[in-house]
Amino acid sequence: MNIDPKSAGFETHRLDRIATHLNRNYIEPGKIVGCQALVARHGHVAYSKSFGQMDRERAKPMRDDTIFRIYSMTKPITSVALMQLYEQGLFQLNDPVHRVIPEWRDLKEYVSGEGVTMETRPVRTPITFRHLLSHTAGLTYGGGPGLLTTNHPVDGMYKMLGIRRDPSETLQSFVQKLSRAPLRYTPGEKWMYSYATDVCGYLVEVLSGKRFDRYLQENIFDPLGMRDTSFVVSPEKIDRFAACYQREADKTLALVDDPQKSSYAATPKFFAGGSGLTSTTADYCRFCEMLRRGGELDGARILGSRTIKLMTMNHLPNNADLTDLALGTFAETAYDGVGFGLGFATTLSEVVAGSFGAGDFFWGGLASTIFWVDPKEDLIVVFMTQLIPSATFNFRGQLKNLIYSAIVD
Repeated sequence: MNIDPKSAGFETHRLDRIATHLNRNYIEPGKIVGCQALVARHGHVAYSKSFGQMDRERAKPMRDDTIFRIYSMTKPITSVALMQLYEQGLFQLNDPVHRVIPEWRDLKEYVSGEGVTMETRPVRTPITFRHLLSHTAGLTYGGGPGLLTTNHPVDGMYKMLGIRRDPSETLQSFVQKLSRAPLRYTPGEKWMYSYATDVCGYLVEVLSGKRFDRYLQENIFDPLGMRDTSFVVSPEKIDRFAACYQREADKTLALVDDPQKSSYAATPKFFAGGSGLTSTTADYCRFCEMLRRGGELDGARILGSRTIKLMTMNHLPNNADLTDLALGTFAETAYDGVGFGLGFATTLSEVVAGSFGAGDFFWGGLASTIFWVDPKEDLIVVFMTQLIPSATFNFRGQLKNLIYSAIVD
């Protein structure tokens, strides 16, 4: 890999602050075990470094080709897959999804009460493709663990119905279970981080006629040369698979997924479009570079440039930001000055957000992985680590300070 900060418009010694910051504040004090950071601009890689270890228990240093659990950074890939089918004329954004999922034709939405005394009413606005792609469909995460935990009665119904990403489920059985739960709110009226992108994965299956993982392989991963991105880590790659850690109440790190014993070594039945992929920094960089270049990379056209522009616009009603519409306190973004499109968050205002990057689009994952693409600065950034939960440290904000202040052209 040719590292060329000057051609990318950066001052080298300013970019070197990234290493100083990550080593001094995270690696040396043991707040994270290891990480990688990649910065590219104008198509030139300006910075790419690995820090610390990929596996503390085995004292394995971080490799440039380390494989990471990217969790919710799966969501933009799933959204791109669904929008490929949009480009084929198979649906319109405002089409009701019950045209593809008949079980969703007579959904209910929450009114009051809980359990057997819960009051519901027929859904006032059918769920559309746009609602699912923008997390405004009325779905939730069912009051899952950690920061996703809520006490809302609808989440109680998810638990009662067994709605979760279970290894025994398929995308079809999962979507059928969701049809039995009431919506938390009227579609389009609020924003809530949810299982919506897993449903998008199912829509890809039905509309394409291909199993979701195979569709991704044939239509995104193979064309882009993303050789290490998959729902399963094959036996010959396990040695490159990072360990995953969780920050405990006493601020120590506990191993929560040993790469040598991980469930990622087996092909799942449930291909989670919202969280299931593993990848490398190099692979995800190729995905981001395709987005930066308007949907094409090295002769492979994944999406049209106008489709990407549509996806990265703010689709929240009245151009509102997440502070106006979001329910719940957890997402892979802050809310101030941030909108949401079709699979990506976007910075609406640097002043309100208090950070650089107006017009960028981005997301992150549960294990603190992040990326963003900034069309105005012609910039992409990928950061990989394996620390749960992702809200522990503000890596995005800190890296933005370091990276944008190093631009000198």
